Amino acid sequence: MKLNALQALVAAIEDGSLRRAGKRLGYSQPALTKMIKDLELELTAPLLVRNTRGVVPTIQGKLLFEHARRVKQEIDNATQKIARLGGSICCEVNITSVPVALMLLVPEAMRTFAPEFPEVHLRVNEELYLEQLQQLRSGAVDIAVGGAPPNLAQGEFHVEELMSTTMIVVAGKGSRHARSRSLHDLANAKWVDINTATDSGYTKDFFKRWDIPAPPIGAVVNSTLALLALIATGDYVGLVPEQIMHHALASGQIESVPIKETGLPIRIDAIVRASNHVTPAVRHFIAQLHRAAKRYGYCQQPRAWAA
Repeated sequence: MKLNALQALVAAIEDGSLRRAGKRLGYSQPALTKMIKDLELELTAPLLVRNTRGVVPTIQGKLLFEHARRVKQEIDNATQKIARLGGSICCEVNITSVPVALMLLVPEAMRTFAPEFPEVHLRVNEELYLEQLQQLRSGAVDIAVGGAPPNLAQGEFHVEELMSTTMIVVAGKGSRHARSRSLHDLANAKWVDINTATDSGYTKDFFKRWDIPAPPIGAVVNSTLALLALIATGDYVGLVPEQIMHHALASGQIESVPIKETGLPIRIDAIVRASNHVTPAVRHFIAQLHRAAKRYGYCQQPRAWAA
């Protein structure tokens, strides 16, 4: 079983297209198709099915895909170790972040990380909690930045607390909702929430915290930028971390609502697979996340990573 054929399969499934996968890997579409066809002949099993949108994996394809991604991760780790023996650190670090952390911590961590490790390529994706864990399990990402769910299997992940913050209620600048004094005043407002990929969500958790029936959610978005854009129109209210009130994207567009109920506390963590070899590049990026958290007045003792 050839490594380049496994790479071709992984790229085809990730991209959902033989053409896009071939372009990314530098192969023609016929050459990439032949690699995957040879894999199918070798395994005597179909791996991909074509549809109108591209290709999707069969059950057998999904199984091989998960193993092939882990093989790629192990080879990447070995390559990085060899590079370090030569005195350099050259690799790619894949990071997935929930929207809140992407605004608060990741940009600052990237700013301070890049000058020290210019040869390390950082790839950042915005994802929700459940997708983060799935990508960590599969080896597709190295670090997840977000709140660790309370039901994590013991020993599966290493969780390192970065910071705590409080979600506060905000409305558009000058909105009628900005004059509200309690959650009861906002029971009929249109709420916008970030999809947390759970049956709950920040808004429902906040109302539950104060034993008040949660209002219907008027809109659900997948990014903090979309959340701020909707709130800034004046029609919606929502919850954001209190530090975002000082962010350039929020300045002059939204204001905090002076309700008597205190905000919703949340935690932001750095999460890695416990079984993963933690590379120096990953360790250094997590250190920069801690440094970024200190900018917001929160200091959590970093883990003393083993080499």
